[in-house]
Amino acid sequence: MIRILKSLEQVSATAAEEIIQYAASAVEKRGVFRIALSGGSTPKTLFTKLASDQDLKKQMPWRSTHFFWSDERTVPPDHPDSNYRMAREAMFKHVDVSESQIHRIHGEVEDPNRAAKEYEKEIRQHFNVVSDVPQFDLILLGMGPDGHTASLFPGTEALNEQRRLVVSNWVSKFNTYRITFTVPLINHAASVMFMVCGEDKAATLKAVLEGPYDPEVYPSQLIKPDGDLIWFIDQAAGKLLELD
Repeated sequence: MIRILKSLEQVSATAAEEIIQYAASAVEKRGVFRIALSGGSTPKTLFTKLASDQDLKKQMPWRSTHFFWSDERTVPPDHPDSNYRMAREAMFKHVDVSESQIHRIHGEVEDPNRAAKEYEKEIRQHFNVVSDVPQFDLILLGMGPDGHTASLFPGTEALNEQRRLVVSNWVSKFNTYRITFTVPLINHAASVMFMVCGEDKAATLKAVLEGPYDPEVYPSQLIKPDGDLIWFIDQAAGKLLELD
């Protein structure tokens, strides 16, 4: 499903309502909702809305939700670049969620490969899965102007990983490692939701959705989940698309 909405605010509001529906359904079926969050400016608006809009805040089953991250920078949790910190400041500080429900990536660990392995272990323990790929109810993703998603950047080793759930991925353009979910874990999700906003992403978004398949250049094309795939796009990002 692809929905083009007028603005970032409308994208955030629509995404928030959709998340609440997925959450309510998961809690009704299994008593728990498991979501992986993304970083960046677009989800920050979403998180703020979920925590500040009183109607949405009341509808969200906070105490039955477990929060993970699809990727993280190799920084401490109080660092301005931390995806965890962004979610904490925008959302967790304002809602009824305990620390035991928040499963952050330990980006401050000196060895990023160890941090990735520890996070994979935590995911497996939480889902009680030894060898199979666990299934998140919902994974939130963004897309960069270069076509990356999570920390799956063009031309990086993590694009081809088929066994691990979480890896440390060297990103030469930033001269650093990022810790990221792998494609098999993302694609096994019951639902994946992209939120893409901004004119600077318009040309890349057209290439990802309507161009030839070239995931080494546009890693977002690798995301083909077993379950639902939803794109929430603002008019600026979607202005070049030729949708029916």
